[in-house]
Amino acid sequence: MSNNGKRSSDGDEFARSSESTAALSSRRKKQYAVSVRWEREMEEEEASRREGRKKANCTCTHEDFNTWCCCGARRIGGMFMLMEKRDGSPIVIAGPCWPFCTFITLPLILILSGLVSYFVVLNRDSPLPWWFAFIYFPILALTLLALFCVSCRDPGLLERVTDEEAGHGGWFWNEQVGSFRPPGAMYCRECKVLIQDYDHLCPWTGTGIGKGNMLSFKVFVVMVNVLCYLSIGIVAFALLSGFAY
Repeated sequence: MSNNGKRSSDGDEFARSSESTAALSSRRKKQYAVSVRWEREMEEEEASRREGRKKANCTCTHEDFNTWCCCGARRIGGMFMLMEKRDGSPIVIAGPCWPFCTFITLPLILILSGLVSYFVVLNRDSPLPWWFAFIYFPILALTLLALFCVSCRDPGLLERVTDEEAGHGGWFWNEQVGSFRPPGAMYCRECKVLIQDYDHLCPWTGTGIGKGNMLSFKVFVVMVNVLCYLSIGIVAFALLSGFAY
């Protein structure tokens, strides 16, 4: 009996230790400066769900679409955390306009470049030299890589800072997120979060552009223009050479 009691005590201690560790890990997760209004709406929605008062019918809005497609993702304002570190830092994060990027931008790049590749670049009867494929496809790959780095990278999310000493250090209070913000940081209405060196929201890449993905955005703009003009040049060259599929 004493051994059983000891085992039970050890089990209880282990369970309490696990719970305290999980609670500590949860507390250590970063708290980002998201919209106070959005947080309040989420809390009310969660309370309604617990009380069984939440309606299950679909309202056919973009929020329903996002919830259905990103049901396993943690929400940070209008953004969706697809993969994160233990402290809550984003590894892969999607912006509020991810459907536009997924169903418009990406298909445009893939379909148009695919048509050029199939009918001209990879065609044996094409007037283009065979080695031109080793130029075209790396440019296409770099364009897609740059798009991924823009769309799925942390744009510069800032943690919530409520310490009044930050106000004396040149930071400004932002009422929308209930946090002090450093110079250059701005609130994005669509992302519903504070972003460092926020520039604009780009629907083509599906997310806000800030300090974290600005370089990737510039690379993407350059590469997609190079790919576009190169594709037009290839088609024009083939037509002027009398090539007909």
